[in-house]
Amino acid sequence: MFGWLGRSAARGILTTRYPDAPPTPSEAPVSAHAPEPRPAVPISPNAVAGCPVRAIAPDGVDQGRCIRCARCLAQGFEFSGPVALATAKRPDRPEGPGAILGGAAPLARLGRSIHVFLVDVGSCNACNLEVLSIAHPQYDASRLGIFFTNSPRHADVLLVVGVPTEAMVEPLRRAYDAIPAPKAVVATGACAIRGGVFEGTPGLRSGVDEIVPVDLYVPGCPPPPVAVLDALLRLIGRERTEAPT
Repeated sequence: MFGWLGRSAARGILTTRYPDAPPTPSEAPVSAHAPEPRPAVPISPNAVAGCPVRAIAPDGVDQGRCIRCARCLAQGFEFSGPVALATAKRPDRPEGPGAILGGAAPLARLGRSIHVFLVDVGSCNACNLEVLSIAHPQYDASRLGIFFTNSPRHADVLLVVGVPTEAMVEPLRRAYDAIPAPKAVVATGACAIRGGVFEGTPGLRSGVDEIVPVDLYVPGCPPPPVAVLDALLRLIGRERTEAPT
């Protein structure tokens, strides 16, 4: 026991200081940053044509579609954008339910504590691993008043990962209806936002917002844990000391 305590004292505190400080390079690796065109380099037709999920257009990048495949790096792009990109509005759904959030925090009245109910509607498990890691000691979401719950009736937030399959449409709606108001929905990852690489596949929906209203979209494939924390903190209106890089 004393050896374990000694090692712990020598190692120090390993829990991230985020959101009171920017994420470290290990918490926000290069591939976790949003791909953007290099300065003064126009978006080439090859970059547009080579994107497998149609995230790149001549006038910019739809980060909600982007799967971070890195094919665009050979066409003048680099991973230089922000890590936390949660947004309430989608460019292809300008009048969607998420637009009601604006700059407000829909769960601010709950104070500094919220409970999250995670629903996987058809994922590869990558987003699950990143989301659930915020409960581990390295991120320790409980120190920020963020807890996971096993029942939607005890939840404030419905956090959805994966591309919605037809079999999960009704369970997702029932989970949403079971959460008492005020509540919020977070679509996490490219699959939940727009279907990812499976967009247009028979038997699948192209985004969670085709089933339930979405308050925040968290881009990434998968999003890093700090991006998930950023989104949840936005819902309760907590300001960060320093913005994530």
